[in-house]
Amino acid sequence: MYKSFLIWASILGAIAVMLGAFGAHALQKIVAEQKVEVFKTGVTYQFYHVFALLALAGLQYQKPNLVFKWAGIFYIWGIICFSGSLYLLTFIDINQYPNLKILGIITPIGGLFFIVGWLCMLVGVCRMKNRLPM
Repeated sequence: MYKSFLIWASILGAIAVMLGAFGAHALQKIVAEQKVEVFKTGVTYQFYHVFALLALAGLQYQKPNLVFKWAGIFYIWGIICFSGSLYLLTFIDINQYPNLKILGIITPIGGLFFIVGWLCMLVGVCRMKNRLPM
């Protein structure tokens, strides 16, 4: 499973760099400043959780654990739901498309996935009997 996490981290990390560059250089020309900040929040949280996936891959490699597997799955879904919904909300004019207000509820669900992922990681670390080699 650690290899899958490394693959996901690599892909999501590359996407975060591309979206971050887009946000820094082109986005302010097409959306309001407030929406740029929303977009940046998505990129920031995506990066945080890419790094968490990398750490988790190392833990999973050293001490394979089902709870670590679930933590990684929650991080990936958190990125998709939290950051992905913020990216979509950046480009959607809710006033023009009122049926798309439902996208706003996806963001906190993604945040909940992040929290559960961190708690799974905590449980996995607490269950470890031996120290990790340094």
